[in-house]
Amino acid sequence: MEFINTLHDAVYAVMTPVSEFVWTYILLYLLLGAGLLFTLLTRFMQFRLFGHMARVTFNSRGSGSGVSGFQAFATSLAARVGTGNLAGVAIALWVGGPGAIFWMWMTALVGFATSFIESTLAQTYKKRNEDGVFRGGPAYYIERALGQRWMSVLFAIFLLIAYGLAFNGAQSNTIAQGLSQAFSIPNWVTGVALVIITALVIYGGLKSVARTAEKIVPIMAIGYFLVALYVLVVNIGEVPAMLELIVKSAFGYGPAVGGAVGYTIKIAMENGIKRGLFSNEAGMGSAPNAAAQADVKHPAAQGLVQSFGVFIDTLVICSCTAVVILLSGVYERLMSTSPGQDIVGIQLTQDAMVDHLGSFGEIFIAIAIFLFAFTSIIANFSYSQINIEYLFRGRAKAAVSVLRVAVLAMVMIGSVAQLQFVWDFADLAMGLMATTNLIAILLLCPIALRVLKDYERQRKAGVHEPTFDPKKVLKRPEQVDADVWPARESTDQVARDA
Repeated sequence: MEFINTLHDAVYAVMTPVSEFVWTYILLYLLLGAGLLFTLLTRFMQFRLFGHMARVTFNSRGSGSGVSGFQAFATSLAARVGTGNLAGVAIALWVGGPGAIFWMWMTALVGFATSFIESTLAQTYKKRNEDGVFRGGPAYYIERALGQRWMSVLFAIFLLIAYGLAFNGAQSNTIAQGLSQAFSIPNWVTGVALVIITALVIYGGLKSVARTAEKIVPIMAIGYFLVALYVLVVNIGEVPAMLELIVKSAFGYGPAVGGAVGYTIKIAMENGIKRGLFSNEAGMGSAPNAAAQADVKHPAAQGLVQSFGVFIDTLVICSCTAVVILLSGVYERLMSTSPGQDIVGIQLTQDAMVDHLGSFGEIFIAIAIFLFAFTSIIANFSYSQINIEYLFRGRAKAAVSVLRVAVLAMVMIGSVAQLQFVWDFADLAMGLMATTNLIAILLLCPIALRVLKDYERQRKAGVHEPTFDPKKVLKRPEQVDADVWPARESTDQVARDA
């Protein structure tokens, strides 16, 4: 035991300063800087194309034997909408103050453009797999478009650590804590049940994950939004003061600031950006793995769909959690009696919902936790499978079999163990993932911009459903698989020519 404790302390001593350096001095600026640059280069696409994003998202349900655009959207939203929306927002609020919510919103606003760039690149450089589902993501476009396999291998390893192992343990831990609090279910019982239902989905392959996400995600998102909307309406008189508190705190004018204005702003920004990224994943390089699976006619179409996912995740669902907490008496009581005390994020969200809805609130949050976190687990597996297949290629089937066992083991371990170390390790892996991907998409953004220009040119010409021809758009079309983007004309164009 002494050896384990010594090893644990040694790992922390190395990991903590590296993680703090990555988040404080690299990602804080790289993430917002890249998002602002992409926003300018795409001519504020998140605002001028917002309505089109929504239409494309909900009109992308049809598919043949592969994965539809909406299913890929649901898969990425399943990964995005998890403990970050419930526990993560609560932690950001508690540690960074209400101002963290403002910076979370800012991260999301610029994240629209970042998500578009990375998801469009994933679609452009995807490959067809023997199971009929496309594969793609940062590992693929880094190797194919940049020609840097060492960098793509690093990314895939970081993703496997974060999504294949750490995050799945963290998600199952949150489910177990929530069900234990609401229904007094022993953690090990939750763990066994989770392992069984997770196995039923992930042994069905990527199509099974997409079909499951498509069914569950819309129901859970709409249900959570409606409950939060009820809380907002009931407390409508307090909303202006809440919004004022969020904005003022973001710039160091909160009541607990004292003289350390700069430090308060820094803490609010760091927590808002970190938790915003953890939640909406824009720029992290995770959602492109889902985006690449979609069978669509133009890469930009799916890029827009994935951008809309950032809106749903952060500006809708994370805001719902913030509203529930900030409008509750629980938050005020804790701020007055226990400032600076460590809290369990999901407990704060759960107690706040109970404050609004009574005993039903505890049950509702437990159910929401289960749905949010379970769908994240299966989507995390989907991302992990794509990247382990990329790493092992010729031995992909054996590697995926090992991955399934590892994922199920982490689900069980996470249900019964305290996982602060796992969360911290996940933060580091996530930071390294995001840094690697952001560097790649900054270098490759001219390609995504050309793809967007082609898409908008066709729409301006009256083409209802634009199609993609790499030879007309890309400078090096040979980097793209010919069977993925066969030469074809849109039905609109054919009709006009006739």
